[in-house]
Amino acid sequence: MTQLTSAPSRGAQRNAHDADAAEPAVQIRQLNKHFRRRDGSTVPAIDGASLDIQDGEFIVLLGPSGCGKTTLLRSVAGLETPDSGSITVRGKAVFDSGTGANLGADRRGLSMVFQSYALWPHMTAAQNVRYPLENQKGARQGRAVMNQRVAEALEAVGIGDLGGQYPNQLSGGQQQRVALARALVNNSKVVLFDEPLSNVDAKVRESLRIELLAMQRRFGFTALFVTHDQAEAMELATRIAVLDRGKVQQFGTPDEIYARPATEYVAKFIGNTNELSGRRADGGYETPLGLVRTPQDVGERATVLFRPEHAQLSRERPEAASALAGQVVAVLFMGTHTEFLVRSGETRMRIWVSGRSTDFAEGDEVWVGLQEPDVMVFPRQDHDGQPEGDD
Repeated sequence: MTQLTSAPSRGAQRNAHDADAAEPAVQIRQLNKHFRRRDGSTVPAIDGASLDIQDGEFIVLLGPSGCGKTTLLRSVAGLETPDSGSITVRGKAVFDSGTGANLGADRRGLSMVFQSYALWPHMTAAQNVRYPLENQKGARQGRAVMNQRVAEALEAVGIGDLGGQYPNQLSGGQQQRVALARALVNNSKVVLFDEPLSNVDAKVRESLRIELLAMQRRFGFTALFVTHDQAEAMELATRIAVLDRGKVQQFGTPDEIYARPATEYVAKFIGNTNELSGRRADGGYETPLGLVRTPQDVGERATVLFRPEHAQLSRERPEAASALAGQVVAVLFMGTHTEFLVRSGETRMRIWVSGRSTDFAEGDEVWVGLQEPDVMVFPRQDHDGQPEGDD
C-alpha cells in the first residue's frame, strides 16, 4: 500500500543542516527580475538574490508588499521567468540564463499552496486533492491507489471526513487544509507557500501555523513560505530571508535576525524599536536624551535603536550603562505585557514590562536604563539611503 512518507525529527533536520553535507534542496544564484512600468521605466522585483536552502528546512521569505518575495517564489515555481541568474531544485537546473534552461512549472518537481487556495469549485475536496495524481507526467497510478493516497492526504491534514464536500461548503481553514493535502499527495520534496494563511482569521491562523509546522516535521518536505507577518515568520522558520526592494537584506535564523540585525531596515522591520539620532562621542553616541553608551563605532552620525522589552524603568537613576530621563504619558495593558509611553522633549519611547504592571502611572518622572548589548547602532542614512558624510 502506498503511503505518505514520514521524515526525521526537526532536531535531526537541524543536525543535517549544521553538518552542511548535502546538496541544497533549492539553490538560487544571482537571480534578477525587472518589471517594466507603463512609462517605459523598469523597476527591480528581484535584485541579485542568492539563497541556499537545505533539505528539510522551513524557509520564510519575509518583507512588506512590493519587496519581491512573491516574485522570487513564483520564479522558483516556474510561474515567472527571471531576466538572469539560476535556480537549481534537488540538483536539477530548472532555470539558468547562461545555458537557456527553463523547465515548465509541471516539470520542476514542486508543489504549491496558493494564497487563494486555487481549488476547483466544481470538484469535491477529494477530487481536488486527486487532480495532481491524475495529471502527473509518466505512468499513471491505478484508481484504487490514487483513492488511497487521497484518503491518506486528507486524513493527514485533519479533514478525512470532508472528502465529499465542495469548496463552498468548507470554511477558510478547511479549504487551506485541502490545498495542503493536494500539495502533499504526490510526496513532493519541496513545497512552496504563497501567504496561505492570510485569508483566515487570527485564531484559525495561529492554529494552522502549529499544524503546518507539525506536518512539515512529520513529512520532511522542504518549505519555501512567503509572508509579511513577522510573528508567522518567527514561529515557522528555520531561517528567514528578509527582502527589501528585491534585495535579500539578511538570511539567518529567527534569533539572528531579531538579536543581530544586519541593517537598520531589518532591525526596524522585525519587532519593535525605539529610535534616536546620535552623534559620535566619547564612550558611545550623544542623543537628544543623553549619552547612549556602546562600543560600536559606525561613523560620525548614527541611528541608535533599542527594543521596548530591553529597557528598564525606574524612579531613581539606574546603574545601567545608559540612563535617559523622561515622563510617563500613557499606560497600556496589552495582555502579555504593559506598555509605558515615555516622553522626553519631542521624543517618545515605548517601554514594555512583562505582565500587568502598576509600578508607574501617567505623569510619573522616570528613568529608562539601557545595557550596552541591547543597543543597536547603524550609520545614519540620508534621503537616498546612503550613509551621511562626516561633518
